[in-house]
Amino acid sequence: MKTENQVINKLVTGILVLENGQVFYGKGCGALGSAVGEVCFNTAITGYQEILTDPSYTDQVVCFTFPHIGNTGTNDEDEEASSTSGKSAARGAIFKASITRASNWRSKNDLDVWLENRGIIGLSGIDTRALTSFIRDNGMLNGVIAHSKDGIFQVDDLIRKAKIWKGLIKSDLATKSSTNQSFSWDEGQWIWPDGYKNNKGIKSVVVIDYGVKRNILRNLVSAGLKVTVVPSSLSASEILSLRPDGVVLSNGPGDPEATGIKAIPVIQDIISANIPVLGICLGHQMLALALGAKTIKMNQGHHGANHPVKDYTTNKVEIVSMNHGFAVDANSLPKNVEETHVSLFDGSNCGIQLKGKPVFSVQHHPEASPGPRDSFYLFERFAAAL
Repeated sequence: MKTENQVINKLVTGILVLENGQVFYGKGCGALGSAVGEVCFNTAITGYQEILTDPSYTDQVVCFTFPHIGNTGTNDEDEEASSTSGKSAARGAIFKASITRASNWRSKNDLDVWLENRGIIGLSGIDTRALTSFIRDNGMLNGVIAHSKDGIFQVDDLIRKAKIWKGLIKSDLATKSSTNQSFSWDEGQWIWPDGYKNNKGIKSVVVIDYGVKRNILRNLVSAGLKVTVVPSSLSASEILSLRPDGVVLSNGPGDPEATGIKAIPVIQDIISANIPVLGICLGHQMLALALGAKTIKMNQGHHGANHPVKDYTTNKVEIVSMNHGFAVDANSLPKNVEETHVSLFDGSNCGIQLKGKPVFSVQHHPEASPGPRDSFYLFERFAAAL
């Protein structure tokens, strides 16, 4: 069944190896081949297609803690990547149970077929609770996920590949997730039973694309705004020449300090122009860096749709969607920046505001698709600031 470098077993067609040498055997699905990435877990019960197409998951392998994935199938509307030509962000997906057949009126394809078409390697039949516990205790390790129909894997080579991979620290992944050309967006939120509706906004906002999700753009449109998405490579003068009423710093993947080498001076010039600024996730982290704070790499990160966050400006607790492996160090915030949101799981920073200016940001994803919708008000707050 097992040699020094190979596993040969007709029942084993998928494998996950971690950089520490730990190996999980299971059933492969989706695309064939292998992929290396940082292994994390996501606790959301729904929204697996949105998760796997979220550019913030670039170079990551997602382990779903919910055991049954695939029930609602896949469709063309629930994609989150808006500027990467339809490419998926996640490199791999891990499930407890085998993918189930789709049972939903909106479904166009079963998840297994969708994974194969998108080039995402899947693995099922492993103990996802054990893997999740391991990540909680040891952090998000590098790993290789592989799928082979013949069940033959060069295990030692895969472990070596996981060990030598550079990981996410000091990686500027937002650049490759960004659009290369500016474009306008006028699609609003999904409304039953007609789907997405186009709206014409009045106030104009520029969204700097570090890996923006479609539902951020939809929420901005539904808040009554005219949206233009621009590449992350644009200078502050090029952005300000568009005469926006406000600027949004989008979510995205990778290390904020690495992306910030080029982005921070641009953000600082935009702040100096005295226009409202909203930062989301990576945009939140880079806004903090631009204001003089620091960011840190988290041990296991926050990935899920059930995270409690307190908004100090209203004293309300929201249930939010999160996806980040880096965070703003609240102890490093300068005196002119106040903390506005905090995670009730671990006390980590989840929001800031520049005193005296309409410049604010949140670590979580207020656009959460398919939900929860507790934080949609932030888009209205931003629109009001315009």
